[in-house]
Amino acid sequence: MIDLSCNIAGIQFKNPIIMASGTFGFGQEYGKLYDINKLGGISGKGLTLNAKPGNEGIRVYETPSGMLNSVGLENPGVERFLQEECPEWESLDLVRIANLGGNTIEDYVEGARLIHEDNLKRVASNKQAVDMIELNISCPNVKAGGMAYGIKTEVAREVVRKIRETISLPLVIKLSPNAEDIVGMAVMCQEEGADGVSLVNTFSAMKIDIKQRRSVFDNTYAGLSGPAIKPIALRMVHQVCKAVTIPVMGMGGITSATDIIEFIMAGAEVIQVGTYNFMNLHAGTQLLQDLEAWMQAEKISCLDEIRGII
Repeated sequence: MIDLSCNIAGIQFKNPIIMASGTFGFGQEYGKLYDINKLGGISGKGLTLNAKPGNEGIRVYETPSGMLNSVGLENPGVERFLQEECPEWESLDLVRIANLGGNTIEDYVEGARLIHEDNLKRVASNKQAVDMIELNISCPNVKAGGMAYGIKTEVAREVVRKIRETISLPLVIKLSPNAEDIVGMAVMCQEEGADGVSLVNTFSAMKIDIKQRRSVFDNTYAGLSGPAIKPIALRMVHQVCKAVTIPVMGMGGITSATDIIEFIMAGAEVIQVGTYNFMNLHAGTQLLQDLEAWMQAEKISCLDEIRGII
């Protein structure tokens, strides 16, 4: 028997495979292709307090071994998510993670409060739809001249602290690889009561159209994801896992069971799969099958046997 179960803040994942925010919608589309309840969890499309139309111009551009995206957090807003998506999430048999971003501390707090209060009402009726919040601190901080909360540790501290004070739901903080000190950022999250951290988000990158003599993207820069970033993401996850005792969700360019095992060996409790969902529409089931086959071949019965051995 192979035990793939994992645990974060008392929340049990049947396996370590979570679909990353922004690459899986809220699950319904992929649910038409395969049984998504076989997954460990879903981190839903990134939410903001109010609906956002996203960026204009080109939003996605393929690059060697990866993808650039400048979607701009297009999303329906927290209230529409609670009204329109959560009824579907209630019936799912996997861990449901609401990914929340914001431009100001007030937006973060109000969005978290709405999700938290809605969750309490559903729990009272045995209809829970959100098991955990993943706080994306890689969004522009309007009140700090456009700087992302996820860059400077002490700027991010206030956001994490206020959200922790606002909700009792398990809280995971999604970290930016562009942070000045990602290990220090993770340690701060632990100090402020986060139940875990997830890393890494996309790397700031660029593509130039040499014929048009301009950036491909209206916002000039975009986020790089996919296999190209995996070695760097793995290094960062390893560094963070050595520095904190709270669970780590590892992500960045995962496309195979071998990649998953590497992140687990580096210390991750679970992993998230992002860009690979665009490369392989059946990524979830394929990765799960390959992971089980690898463990059988290696005679490993539980992920704890190899977790953090590097």
